[in-house]
Amino acid sequence: MKKWRGILGTCAMLMASVASAQVQDMPGGPKVNQLNLHEGVTSISRDIMWLHWMLLTICIVIFIGVFGVMFYSIWAHRKSRGHKAATFHEHLGVEVAWTVIPFIIVIAMALPATKTVVAMKDTSSADLTVKVTGYQWKWGYEYLDGPAAGVKFLSTLSTPRAQIENREPKGEFYLMEVDNHLVVPVNKKVRIVLTAADVIHSWMIPDFGVKQDAIPGFLRDAWFNADKPGIYRGQCAELCGKDHAFMPIVVEVMAQADYDKWVEDQKKKMAANADDPNKEWTEAELVARGEKVFAANCVACHQANGKGIPGSFPPLDGDKVVLGPKAEQINTVLKGKPGTAMAPFGGQLNDVEIAAVISYTRHAWSNAGKGQDPTVQPKDVTAAR
Repeated sequence: MKKWRGILGTCAMLMASVASAQVQDMPGGPKVNQLNLHEGVTSISRDIMWLHWMLLTICIVIFIGVFGVMFYSIWAHRKSRGHKAATFHEHLGVEVAWTVIPFIIVIAMALPATKTVVAMKDTSSADLTVKVTGYQWKWGYEYLDGPAAGVKFLSTLSTPRAQIENREPKGEFYLMEVDNHLVVPVNKKVRIVLTAADVIHSWMIPDFGVKQDAIPGFLRDAWFNADKPGIYRGQCAELCGKDHAFMPIVVEVMAQADYDKWVEDQKKKMAANADDPNKEWTEAELVARGEKVFAANCVACHQANGKGIPGSFPPLDGDKVVLGPKAEQINTVLKGKPGTAMAPFGGQLNDVEIAAVISYTRHAWSNAGKGQDPTVQPKDVTAAR
């Protein structure tokens, strides 16, 4: 028995060492065994780091001083040594000391902290403004000014479902990579204006020292000025639903020349992919396009087989709404379904994409040939808005 215990113990140690050897620091994200805050690449993040250590140092000094005096007094003036407790009830010097000294300490802590908080809230004179919208469970970005004005896209988790479901090994950027990065130029003040379309989300990039809530019906703003090119990672920091962990944020900071080229490429891409809502699409075109839209926006909840997630998301395969008149399904996709996890997609997808994904669900799985109105045209969605 002892022999087998020794063998099992050795195997466990080997497995642990192999596992630890495979885990690496994530560039732009968390580090292995990280205990400290991110030093970051902005003045605010470095100020936060300095404040953290200053306040921690002051608290440690106070702790040692107070408890050191207390324990020394208990030890040096204990009853067994013949000491008796004093009977005085007040002492002017002591009362002045324990009022003035803490007041000075609090002011010394508050002044630099207040200065940093005020700087964090100063979003004036920004070089670039980006509107950020939180959705369950992705981020929408829209550039409001500068050379990229008009560029907008969704940023969705790109970790394969096979990794999430433990059917293949985890990648280096597991749950921390997206299909479209937010791209900004280096050494420019970037203002982000935040809101949400469904529930409260929170946009957080530790390396920027930024964490701001995105609240439906409200506009909140924050800013950052990254002084080092690179890719920086964060996550939604507000519990926003069952897939909260699948909502990463990736910001790519580029040199100005590289950023200008990216803007040019994005505008060419948008022009090439621009959809004409007045075009009469064929059934095959809509279904093919809808399959891609479904994979990018719907598969996490309703699953690739259309069976949904029992207790959370209903199946689309055989669903009476999908098989029924098109008007109800168009309204559901456009405006969501209050009281459920079905979010509105009218602000995320254009009329062609919505028509395509509805047409796809009406032709996919066992739905093919069974329902009413199998094909939905973009003009049907436009009329329902």
